[in-house]
Amino acid sequence: MDDDSWEMAPPPFNAASAVQTMRRFVRDQRVLAERGEGWLLGADEVLQLSLDGAQVQVRLARRPARTPEWDRFTLASATDLRKVQDEIRRRLRRWQDDE
Repeated sequence: MDDDSWEMAPPPFNAASAVQTMRRFVRDQRVLAERGEGWLLGADEVLQLSLDGAQVQVRLARRPARTPEWDRFTLASATDLRKVQDEIRRRLRRWQDDE
């Protein structure tokens, strides 16, 4: 029984599934409107997703603007996905409070 190990490898990251999960998550926020590969807050694009091989590239605006400054995130695991979702929630809350 000394050799028993409870360490389990996480499931492999599926980038296509992660993109679908992010799209569903953003729709559930009911604040952003989807247009093509991006999402709009009012008339300003604030989020873009793109599939890059085994990873997902995310561009998130620092603040809504016609030509925003972008923060870039790379999703390569479920942990990265959750961190970006949390960041999107924080920014949406902050942007709504600023209005």
